[in-house]
Amino acid sequence: MTDGANAVLAGGRRGERATPPRIPRRLRGDALIAAVAAVFTLAQLIFVHPWMGLGWDEIVYTSQVTTHHPAAFFSAPRSRGVSLLVAPVASWSASTELLRVYLAVLSGVGLYLALRAWKGLFPARVLATAGAFFATLWVTLFYGPQAMPNYWVAVGALICVGCFLRYRQGRSGRAALWGVVAGAALMAWMRPTDAVWVTVPLLVLVLVRRRWMLLLALAGGLAAGGVEWVIEAYGWYGGLGERLSRASEIQGGLGWNVAVDDQMRSLGGRGLCRPCTGSMPHPVVTAWWIVLPFVAVLGVAVAVRARRAARTLIPFACAVTAAAPYLFMIGYAAPRFLQPAYALLAIPVADALWHLVRTGQGRWRRVAAPLVALAVAGHLAVQFAVVEGTVDRNVASREDWAHVADELHRLGVRPPCLITGHESIPIGYYTGCSSGSTSGNNENITAAEIVDTARRLPVAAITGPGGGTPGYARDWTPYRITDLTVRVAPRG
Repeated sequence: MTDGANAVLAGGRRGERATPPRIPRRLRGDALIAAVAAVFTLAQLIFVHPWMGLGWDEIVYTSQVTTHHPAAFFSAPRSRGVSLLVAPVASWSASTELLRVYLAVLSGVGLYLALRAWKGLFPARVLATAGAFFATLWVTLFYGPQAMPNYWVAVGALICVGCFLRYRQGRSGRAALWGVVAGAALMAWMRPTDAVWVTVPLLVLVLVRRRWMLLLALAGGLAAGGVEWVIEAYGWYGGLGERLSRASEIQGGLGWNVAVDDQMRSLGGRGLCRPCTGSMPHPVVTAWWIVLPFVAVLGVAVAVRARRAARTLIPFACAVTAAAPYLFMIGYAAPRFLQPAYALLAIPVADALWHLVRTGQGRWRRVAAPLVALAVAGHLAVQFAVVEGTVDRNVASREDWAHVADELHRLGVRPPCLITGHESIPIGYYTGCSSGSTSGNNENITAAEIVDTARRLPVAAITGPGGGTPGYARDWTPYRITDLTVRVAPRG
């Protein structure tokens, strides 16, 4: 090789260092978003122990596709999306650890794809900040590796709204249109009613502006994701109206009911606040929730001032309609219900935070930047503390179910068998038995059918603290397991 060629390879002139090739900005943005998603996956595995047993709702969804446990009763509000999501693992493996790792990785991939749907609409730093904000909420960390639908509605909402805006602004063409279909279908696949609430502003906008391709994409996605739920309504529940009515009844009757205070009470780590009584969590725990809408409104104002209102105002509007039924139409609360709203609000919140810490010329604000950094650090400390306490409580409660199951095995209640009464669904799952209830939201068996089953299989009726003995089990042999009374049917 000649000296000239060597000089070119070395940087051109003698003594001049070779400059490494610059990474394109597009790839740097992808890497930043991928890093957020990867850290989210890792954080789930650190904070939410993979060995934490399955919860009540997880049991219902997972048992539909397992071969090692009987399927639990599937009530009217539920949709089959989660069951199909976990099927690649749960259909052949009983390992909770494997399922948790699978869901943690999958949720990280989902977050990455959801944020990429917004590329070109906001700088990569804003999207990464939005993803980090949503991913570090204790409710996102806790439910990410669980077999539950709300996180996936949030992912679908981000994909649907982001691709909607990209297509509306002439970006990505058909790819964005298919993204709208995919996002809407994912939401409807998981929770059809939530999908409708999220897309209300989009449907209104396309009807007003007569954007028929977007209307077709939205309607097609919702129909594709919800068709199984509708077919099942006619096959099992007597029609769509009957299923919606039964779902409303199970949720306490939908109607005007302010549940804002219920949601605030649940922020301390309560998975289900029903009935939602007791004192409010410490103000430090609820502060972020109160500040959140104001920061989101600031993000909208920043966008309006910069003449890019649509890309911030539309996700804000979708977040409002997604949250409305859970804040004003039900009589109880679960923090996971608001995950789609949190995901959509993360976009204007991130935009507002960057506006607060940097000037239009890209310089850091000397006072605001440290204050925002301090507030973010405090927010993260609170979220991590809440998720740690929530995990500890849930691990303990699920170990209690496993302990009851071990005692039932010792008493001779082994598969095939039937568990009825108090917490029959989770205890039945941990015991390997079918579960039955003669009343309430999970009613799926009669007393006569239980007595008939007891002639052929081991059957146990469980009574919780202060509960009364069911009539069909009064003559059964009683046993005490922790604070539960278990009555085992005599064989033959």
